[in-house]
Amino acid sequence: QLVESGGGLVQAGGSLRLSCAASGRTFSSYAMGWFRQAPGKEREFVAVINGNGGSTYYPGSVKGRFTISRDNAKNTVYLRLNSLKPEDTAVYYCAACRFCYRDGFAGTSTRYDYWGQGTQVTVSS
Repeated sequence: QLVESGGGLVQAGGSLRLSCAASGRTFSSYAMGWFRQAPGKEREFVAVINGNGGSTYYPGSVKGRFTISRDNAKNTVYLRLNSLKPEDTAVYYCAACRFCYRDGFAGTSTRYDYWGQGTQVTVSS
């Protein structure tokens, strides 16, 4: 089970930190990703981190502004959102995948095994 928190309303240029708490004993065996979905748009990949936290990847739209990290002792993955823009407004989801990072499909939502319920991020202009 994955449970996100930390969303909210923030002004453009502001920051938020999202958290995703996972249950289970094999957290470090999973790569963890963050996706977002705005109304009327497809789900978009925003970040991924491998199981031991040593490798991350971001798409160009958020690279340099968003930072993913994880604490395996706490079974938690984080997403720091800086320099937020109105176009970052969306529901943000965390997800876990067993092999997608190894296999080169970390940006593909259908490769993820578990999903959280999402947390709303709204950026006002």
